Amino acid sequence: MSITFYKYQGTGNDFILIDNRSLQFPKNNTKLVASLCDRKFGIGADGLILLENDELSDFEMIYYNADGNEGSLCGNGGRCTVAFARYLNIINDKTTFNASDGEHMASIKNDIVSLQMQDVSEIREKPDYVFLDTGSPHHVQLIHNIQDFKVVKEGRKLRYGLYGESGSNINFVEATDKDDVFVVRTYERGVEDETLSCGTGVTAVALAMHNAKKVNSEKVTIQTEGGELKVHFREEDGIYRDIFLIGPAQQVFKGQIEC
Repeated sequence: MSITFYKYQGTGNDFILIDNRSLQFPKNNTKLVASLCDRKFGIGADGLILLENDELSDFEMIYYNADGNEGSLCGNGGRCTVAFARYLNIINDKTTFNASDGEHMASIKNDIVSLQMQDVSEIREKPDYVFLDTGSPHHVQLIHNIQDFKVVKEGRKLRYGLYGESGSNINFVEATDKDDVFVVRTYERGVEDETLSCGTGVTAVALAMHNAKKVNSEKVTIQTEGGELKVHFREEDGIYRDIFLIGPAQQVFKGQIEC
């Protein structure tokens, strides 16, 4: 079988995008997905995304982690899928699409995609960290000297030790000398490694820092290893609404692979 694929990246978070409106891709073949995402023996990516038709919206996004298993929402993946849908002439500059956590609205101008996330009403504050779900589960922990921090070692320890087999994504955060800017490094479950960026992760960090009174602004800038993302939101009575993840999404190349 020959598969036409597209490679996209959003602040260094990279994905294999496949137009599966014809439903020809064997979506239950986890070994195939994992092999395509393998950086040594396949195309290489943090995840694989199928774009399919949807009865109620412009398209459906189906996301797989790099380990081959179907995953929860991927924010950067969602932004890349919006860019892909425009490339395929499915949408123009605005869209509504379905993902694993429900319907999302998004807009795109040039290469900048603004993706609306689901409302967040529960943020659990612990003595040393914060936990919340922004379409995927996220642990948010403030640290010092983030550039020298052992993200993979400490992230893996928390991912399994604190959250068990199902796990959580682990975000390590450091404040900057600007009130509304934070530096983030993320260990992602499913990839089981540090990624250059995580969209649901930076969204979780922005909300967690606001909830913890570490920032007053409802417009937060997050610096990741792969680039800069912005998170805008509105908080009312502890509920976060109108949450938007904003940043670049770009096609890297197109190719074919025999499977």
